[in-house]
Amino acid sequence: MSVSGLNRIEKKAAFSLASVFGVRMLGLFMILPVFAIYGEQLTGYSPIWLGLAIGAYGLTQALLQIPMGMLSDKYGRKPVILAGLIVFLIGSIVAAMSDSIYGVVLGRAIQGMGAIASAILALAADLSREEQRPKVMATIGMFIGLSFTFAMILGPIVADAFGLSGLFWFTGILTIFAMAMIQFMVPNSVNKAPRGDNVALPEQITRLIRHPQLSRLNWGVFILHMALTACFITLPKQFVASGLSLEDHWQIYLPTLLGSFLLMVPFMIFAIKKQKEKTMFSAAITLLAFALLLLWLLPSGFWSLVLSVVLFFTAFNYLEATMPSILSRIAPAGVKGSAMGIYSSSQFLGAFVGGILGGFIASQYGEQAIFLVMTIVTVIWLGLSFGMESLKKSKSFSFATNITCEEQAEEMADKLINMPGVIEATLVHTEAVAYLKVDVNRVDLLAIKALLKG
Repeated sequence: MSVSGLNRIEKKAAFSLASVFGVRMLGLFMILPVFAIYGEQLTGYSPIWLGLAIGAYGLTQALLQIPMGMLSDKYGRKPVILAGLIVFLIGSIVAAMSDSIYGVVLGRAIQGMGAIASAILALAADLSREEQRPKVMATIGMFIGLSFTFAMILGPIVADAFGLSGLFWFTGILTIFAMAMIQFMVPNSVNKAPRGDNVALPEQITRLIRHPQLSRLNWGVFILHMALTACFITLPKQFVASGLSLEDHWQIYLPTLLGSFLLMVPFMIFAIKKQKEKTMFSAAITLLAFALLLLWLLPSGFWSLVLSVVLFFTAFNYLEATMPSILSRIAPAGVKGSAMGIYSSSQFLGAFVGGILGGFIASQYGEQAIFLVMTIVTVIWLGLSFGMESLKKSKSFSFATNITCEEQAEEMADKLINMPGVIEATLVHTEAVAYLKVDVNRVDLLAIKALLKG
């Protein structure tokens, strides 16, 4: 098999798993652009319950993301993913059949209990070679971004045609398609990738939570998704108030999101080529705070709303796309799965807190105050970002070894760490695997493989 590109199994795994991930996220995101308006028709409506309905899935996702990943390591990836999709389907049906805000909150919480993100990423790792794994993960990441874009466009269209319940029924249908793809399109994995890089390990969680650099990213993604969820408690209403009917909101979201992607790409290229990633990261947070401030200061004008939303999503998409890459380079060798599990839990917990906090602020101080509070929180994040260390150009690899005892592992680790380009080396003799973080411009991977085989 060629190492220069994806082989047939990797291509099939990348497309099918990315599609499943994207379809599921599409179902979660479609509520965002419409619920602030349609939720008012439900029995028991209040701003706080509105926020709970929007963010409820985040709490159960945050609590179950790491346990579901560990279950997939024990019982197999596909059974756990299928079970999670069944739970997600049940939640969609509960929400679709509810005519009260309480039933929708329950349905959204059940949806979140189908926390399959870590299991899907682990299966993607199982089905790809180390050299090609970044391409597979990048494909999944791209589909997540596309799912958010399509959700902003499809949500208002489906809700206008079939109502709020129709939105959840549509989500249920998409889930059935996702289950079929998992069962019939995703290849069965036989050889599993090393656990530490792909599944959270309980013994690593506490140490990684306290990691000074990783904690900045975890707080960052928490704040990012808190701001997103909180803003959508009021943003759709603001577009309606500016004269744009809900069924036409896709006409704003489509060019806005496409424009934000076009604006984001040059900044990403500049940051990578000029090695200014830390500077551009802080600049993106500044832009996010500025966009939120504009939303607070200029609430009524249509074009001011459009400008603010374009700036918001340019910053949001840049940060959403770059933070997982930064995490993979900061995370110690061999514990990327644990680091990503904490990061994902922080992300979903942020969505939950954003819904609750946004609803509370709207009920106590008015909806416009949401943007001011989110601006202040984002400025705090900006202050935290200044403490980030400059990023080194590095990649993580895992290699199979013949090492069976601790003494051999320590001896080999000493040899590896002295090889050119090796930044960090961790050998786990119980798994017969070596985890390396390397400078790809200096390292000789063939020499490392030869040493490990010898």
